[in-house]
Amino acid sequence: MNRPPIRPAQGKLGILTPGLGAVATTFMAGVEAIRRGDAKPIGSLTQMATIRLGERREGRAPLIKDFVPLADLDDIVFGAWDPIPDDAYTAAQKAGVLTPQDLEPLKDFLSAIRPMPAVFDQRYVTRLHGTHVKQGRNKRDLAEQLRQDIREFKRASGAERVVAVWCGSTEVFIRPSAVHQSISAFEQAMEEDHPDIAPSMLYAWACIMEGVAYANGAPNLAADTPALIGLAEREGVPISGKDFKTGQTWMKTVIAPGIKARMLGLDGWYSTNILGNRDGEVLDDPASFKTKEESKLSVLHTILQPETYPDLYDGFSHVVRINYYPPRGDNKEGWDNIDIAGWMGYPMQIKVNFLCRDSILAAPLVLDLALFSDFAQRAGLRGPQEWLSFYYKSPMAAPGLAPEHDLFIQQTKLKNTLRHLMGEALVTHHEEERDP
Repeated sequence: MNRPPIRPAQGKLGILTPGLGAVATTFMAGVEAIRRGDAKPIGSLTQMATIRLGERREGRAPLIKDFVPLADLDDIVFGAWDPIPDDAYTAAQKAGVLTPQDLEPLKDFLSAIRPMPAVFDQRYVTRLHGTHVKQGRNKRDLAEQLRQDIREFKRASGAERVVAVWCGSTEVFIRPSAVHQSISAFEQAMEEDHPDIAPSMLYAWACIMEGVAYANGAPNLAADTPALIGLAEREGVPISGKDFKTGQTWMKTVIAPGIKARMLGLDGWYSTNILGNRDGEVLDDPASFKTKEESKLSVLHTILQPETYPDLYDGFSHVVRINYYPPRGDNKEGWDNIDIAGWMGYPMQIKVNFLCRDSILAAPLVLDLALFSDFAQRAGLRGPQEWLSFYYKSPMAAPGLAPEHDLFIQQTKLKNTLRHLMGEALVTHHEEERDP
């Protein structure tokens, strides 16, 4: 089947972030520093990774940004919503991710980014107190206000195209219910202020209705429902999620495939974290932690496939803990104890102590998801973008299919999707590639 041509990345690309906290401000500051030549886009596949084309003997391996028609960083403009009225500079100061040495040269730029009032309800994020919030007669009205915000942002910024990347907090755990099963049921539930319609879902609905690609960086249900998947398919909008894969879970998707590749057994995996930023404060609420826990726990089971390999993985113990510890700020620390089994069942252990910077790891993911989502829309893709699962802890998948969690399979899928869309052969690493 011949695909329609990919539309060029002409004009400005607006990137809207629901949430203007540590992740969003670190992302915005970093992009501006890169544009000024003061930083490198470390951690970004779109900016620094290469992609092999054709057979190895051809020696073709351009940068992804030189192979795929992505938006240029100089063409990006920013906007945001947040329940706290601080501009991006003030929010970045409070987040404490970036040093004054890196932040002060960007003060004028960041100070000009002021958040629009958010759709916020403390019932869904109990540890935050928002004052910069929208008022409306019902949830449908609030969602329509978000649509108007998007239109006004496009007009004021001059953006030709807009994408949205959720950088807000983790909401309380919500199971899919009848209101999420069809577009009509969802829209009726908005009118009725149904409790199963969370703010993140209103953002997703508004973005899809405005033709704005939506990437969900939190484990919130958001667009991952039949109703909003159907809406995205109908409106021709790419969506992706859920939950940025940045720290401990990223390491799991690196280590677990290695254990499975060697057919080593797993008896248990104990993970604990300390985190002191706004995300840690929100996750201190058990209802919000439940949402995060569901996202984190799904990874190992899917990679290891205990149903297929019961002798190796049946009944393994997987425990995840997150502890709010204010002195640590954004510098998260994770400990993993991994109990594995080898030849004749002899036990061994792997210990991991990962001292990471949460928002520093997340910021390049926001950039890549924004650029790839915009590219997907210009390429005519719609609905869930499974090829972007590389970036998520709990990736969306087609109905009836389990999501792929193996980082290396995800990377192959991402690059092969780019090759396919650009008319290049897929790379299979088949033996016939060798020289005769």
